Amino acid sequence: MPTQPLTQQTFQPTIAKGGIVLVDFWATWCGWCTKFAPVYEESSRMHPDILHATVDADAEQQLSATAQIQSLPTLLAFREGLPVYSSPGFKNAGQLEEIVQEIMWLNMDDVRRELTAMHPELAQVTNAPKQQAAVVVRGAGIAAGPLRYGWPGLVAR
Repeated sequence: MPTQPLTQQTFQPTIAKGGIVLVDFWATWCGWCTKFAPVYEESSRMHPDILHATVDADAEQQLSATAQIQSLPTLLAFREGLPVYSSPGFKNAGQLEEIVQEIMWLNMDDVRRELTAMHPELAQVTNAPKQQAAVVVRGAGIAAGPLRYGWPGLVAR
């Protein structure tokens, strides 16, 4: 499946649909971004069940600010509408595949418990049905997360 560009208007509805969504924040002037693009594109072909999205950080400056993007490229991942990974920097094919596999194997009950422990106000959201959770999380914006998200080695860098 080809990558899907996201904008300020399409970002939250896309994340709220659920499943696994990877989001690559990039810019045309970024050399590492141009090196990462074919790696990311190949991952989208290998994993058609995962939505591989892109955000042009220059064109979507407000979205980049909301997502607290400070370095390019930055990869964010969401599963079931919840943020589960965030890491700036280039990743080679092997590193990206490892990240994808770790996200696929995440225990989402553990992720919800961890998110609830960090943000008690989300207790109703993370224990609610997925569709309701996505709606409330969307209103809260991108939640800050811990450096580890429940899988050994899955660390924001």
